[in-house]
Formats: sequence, structure tokens, C-alpha cells
Amino acid sequence: MKKLNILLLIILFGVQHLNAQVSEAQREKDVQSIDNLMEALYASISGEKGEPRDWDRFRNLMLPGSRLIPTASGKDGKNTYQIMTPEEFVQNTDRYFVENGFYEYEINREEQHYGRIVHVMSTYGSKRSESDAEPFNKGINSIQLFNDGERWWVVTIYWAHESDDNPIPERYGGN
Repeated sequence: MKKLNILLLIILFGVQHLNAQVSEAQREKDVQSIDNLMEALYASISGEKGEPRDWDRFRNLMLPGSRLIPTASGKDGKNTYQIMTPEEFVQNTDRYFVENGFYEYEINREEQHYGRIVHVMSTYGSKRSESDAEPFNKGINSIQLFNDGERWWVVTIYWAHESDDNPIPERYGGN
């Protein structure tokens, strides 16, 4: 019995090690181009109800000191914002995403490049499930990226949801 337990541990460790290598290879690929990074960003936060999110993949995209800044219209009509670290974003959203399902995808993208920095205006749609016909929410992510010569990093994600008072302009994929 003891030998069987040891064998099972060796197999389990080997499978976990193999998965870590595959995961590390994917994380390296995620940061080699803007397209890969954007795909990884949306994929890491998306999933069906009950599915855990790939927060390690998400964290790998973030420059140390990066920030996530959602904006909203407050009850008093004034615009508000919240500044979060990537870890605070994970803590604030993980349970909700898993309990409700959350699938975010890119509708449109406009990029502005200057050397090692890039500004991305990424119009998104949010669904509870990838199979939903229509998004329950849309908005624009203003994403700042930095290339250190070896890879791309997310510096800031600053976003606003679409509303009647704040429609997405046609230029960014709005109707």
C-alpha cells in the first residue's frame, strides 16, 4: 500500500510538472505579441459558470505596479472610479465570475504605437456564457502596454461601460 501511495505521488507530481511546463510555455507565448496578449487578457478572465479563472495567466500579463481602473456613474450623477492592483481585481471579481459565469470578448480594437509604448482602445462585450446570443454589457477598455525589449506588459486597464448617456462611438465599433 505504501509503495502504491508513493507511485501515485510520483505520477501526480509528474502530471503537475508537465502541466506547469505547458502553462509556462503558453504564458511565454502570451506576451510575445500584442495580439497574443490581448487574447490572453480576455481568456484569463472568461469562463463558464463554475469554472475557475486562470489568474496565474492574468497576473503574468501585468507589469509590477500595474493598475485596473473601472469607472461608473454614481447615484448622485457624478462620475466615479476605483483604482485596483491586479490582486485586488482578482479578489473583487473571482467569486462573482465563477458563480455567475462571465465571458468577455473583444469586438473592436484601435492601437496607437510610439516606440515601446502602445495605447489600445479595445471595445468589449460581456456575456454570462460564451454561447449567449447577445452581450449583457458592452464598453471600452483603454489599455496601456509596455514592451521592455523582451516581452509586452499591461501597465493600465482603464474602462467604462456603455450606457444610454455614454454610447460607444461608431469609430470604436458602436452602432
